[in-house]
Amino acid sequence: MITKNTCTFFLFILTIFTSFAQEKFTLSGTITDSRNNETLIGVAIYIPSLKIGTTTNEYGFYSLSAPKGEYEIEISYTGYQAIQKTIILNQNTKSNFAIKEGGEELQEVIITENKSKTNIKSPEMSVNKLSISTIKKMPVVLGEVDVLKSILLLPGVTNAGEGASGFNVRGGGADQNLILLDEATIFNSSHVFGFFSVFNPDAIKDLKLYKGGIPARYGGRASSVLEIYQKDGSSKDFHMSGGIGLISSRLLAEGPIAKDKGSFLIGGRASYAHLFLKLSEDNKNNSAYFYDLNTKLSYKLNDNNSLYLSGYFGRDVFRLNKSFTNTYGNSTLNFRWNHLYSNKLFSNLSLIYSDYYYGLDLDFVGFNWDSGIKNYNIKYDFKYYLSDKLKLNYGVNGIYYQFNPGTIKPTGEDSGINPDQLDKKYAFEPSVYLDAESQLSKKITVAYGLRYSLFYRLGASTINYYDNNQAVLFNSEMQIYEKGTPTSTQYFGKNKVIQSYGNLEPRFSISYQLNDDQAIKASYNRMAQYLQLISNTSSPTPLDVWMPSDNYIKPQLADQGAIGYFRNIYNGAYSLEVETYYKKIQNRLDYIDGADLIANNAIEQVILNGHMRSYGLELMIKKNKGKFNGWISYTISKSEQQTPGRTPEETGINNGQWYASAYDKTHNLAITSAYSLNEKWSFGANFALQSGQPVTYPNGQYEYLGITVPSYGLRNEDRLPAYHHLDISATLTPTKNKDRNWKGEWVFSIYNVYNRMNAASINFRQNVDTGVNEAIKTSIFGIVPAVSYNFKF
Repeated sequence: MITKNTCTFFLFILTIFTSFAQEKFTLSGTITDSRNNETLIGVAIYIPSLKIGTTTNEYGFYSLSAPKGEYEIEISYTGYQAIQKTIILNQNTKSNFAIKEGGEELQEVIITENKSKTNIKSPEMSVNKLSISTIKKMPVVLGEVDVLKSILLLPGVTNAGEGASGFNVRGGGADQNLILLDEATIFNSSHVFGFFSVFNPDAIKDLKLYKGGIPARYGGRASSVLEIYQKDGSSKDFHMSGGIGLISSRLLAEGPIAKDKGSFLIGGRASYAHLFLKLSEDNKNNSAYFYDLNTKLSYKLNDNNSLYLSGYFGRDVFRLNKSFTNTYGNSTLNFRWNHLYSNKLFSNLSLIYSDYYYGLDLDFVGFNWDSGIKNYNIKYDFKYYLSDKLKLNYGVNGIYYQFNPGTIKPTGEDSGINPDQLDKKYAFEPSVYLDAESQLSKKITVAYGLRYSLFYRLGASTINYYDNNQAVLFNSEMQIYEKGTPTSTQYFGKNKVIQSYGNLEPRFSISYQLNDDQAIKASYNRMAQYLQLISNTSSPTPLDVWMPSDNYIKPQLADQGAIGYFRNIYNGAYSLEVETYYKKIQNRLDYIDGADLIANNAIEQVILNGHMRSYGLELMIKKNKGKFNGWISYTISKSEQQTPGRTPEETGINNGQWYASAYDKTHNLAITSAYSLNEKWSFGANFALQSGQPVTYPNGQYEYLGITVPSYGLRNEDRLPAYHHLDISATLTPTKNKDRNWKGEWVFSIYNVYNRMNAASINFRQNVDTGVNEAIKTSIFGIVPAVSYNFKF
């Protein structure tokens, strides 16, 4: 827990550092979009004469310290007109700036700084940012703009195949990604079993993916952090925007609550493809659809205090012949208070609720199934701009979890019978962190931090105990693993500590500037993940169950190091990023052969704690300027898992050998491009090529009671065929948009232009005529044309 000595230590550090910053004055404020007062994240503020600068934080706030004097400052942001202003700094000064989108005339002097180029000086690496305008230009399946599909075009990011949910970062599992929407955890990021993401593009302001070098303020996952922020809404004028597509439509409204002080935003999406099913006699009782709702309220109390209330609610419904209904989705709510203690100290207090629900109504067998996970999160973060060369981030965080592995409720004639409840589980995860970014010299900038996390597995629960603490037994005669038998049990009352863990999680990164256009960067981070996703598929499904660490499920501990070379070419017209990384993970769950994961109240009897490792080389070349731009990314990598025997007699999983994990993609090539022909027409294209997903094929067969039974070799020795497709799009913006409030555009797209039938899976069945097992390939998409209409007014 956070002790008095810990707090004293932080205050001591702050006092020491503050003493170095007394001789300078501070320029601070917020930067917003002039059209709607939307705060902007990552805007660059730079003083060329001093060669110092900073960027706005998640709430548009900046702070920059400099000696007394008169300076020219440059403010630039991707997609906006860069401006130059003169300031006189003879006291602490607060200056708010409103910048305009590109193409509009400014009274200020326009400069040509290109902020799409790589930030050479910053020690930040293994991080990718995508603007929502870039994402909307990408061609996508069925014309539905998809935030998650866009990050699959980045180096080191893959998924389990076409139509699969989730994403994999640097060989890690989809459950190892922390996905945050306005700081609230999203446990399932997909609609319709992976075809679409839960993020409405009209409501999204900013997207940032951390693949490594993860700051200490983030914890709880082993591979990556995907941070997404919703728009605040316009506090100037009322606006609406939306789109109409082949299978879904969306509508978003925003406007002022109080002019220039408060705003609201509400947006919704819904699919309607299921309505066409009812036109068929065979499918009139079937349906599959999703809907979601984004909301946000923002209010500026005064220059030092702002309040935010944001939420998300989404549901998927799949119904088959009125006998099977599957409902699942996320709900989040977040209340935040921004407070400015001084022109150097910014704080954010968040109270967050997150809920993932999974429901299954099985009328044909007479019961309903409910499961899910909830968390209640309180966090208090501070950002201290001590000087132009030193910045601190520090804070505390506490998360309380409620896990419901499953509630079985009888229906029909048996509805009066009491529900069968699998043991609910509870946990508490507190943490404290300190991050610093320091410029040691003109060439060297470092970021370093430490996170201390604790995890308490709490009652009320009944815990099984086994001989030698082994819930899984090894049968040496048959060379197989078997379920153990509990020798005793113990009941722990509500909030009684069953098991506890604590971990120090150091973080470090450094940038060495070779010159103004080149740098070498390196980073290291340790991450502790206390939640595990119980799943027997490489792509998460809604039925998968989250479990807390306990006596048998150990926390995953990930150590990752990376080194890279970064260069801007031709004054930032092109950028080159090359990174190599190595990651190892302790206590990665593995499953014994034939493991039964559904409705298992003793899951420890079918799981083992193993190891995981991944390593690779990533290359990204970007064209940042001109009518034609985009990037090429290529990754060559390896991801492996090992679960050795616990004793010399045990063979372990896969004979104790390292084997390709389900997320191993040796080669991953992605090309994305956008071309603006004129004000009326623009075009986009994506090409993706990945090695096939590892699978286990039969390597033989035998006869048993007249039935041909396949036999299998080592795990993941084989692969699906290579996965690749080409997508194109064209956007028509009518020229009459300029003269009216209603602005529209038509987007025409073709997914999988050359009709590649990628294998989603390959199954084996016995041929009725020959008796031989044969392979059957399942493909989801061929060529898919689409058209959608987007509008705003």
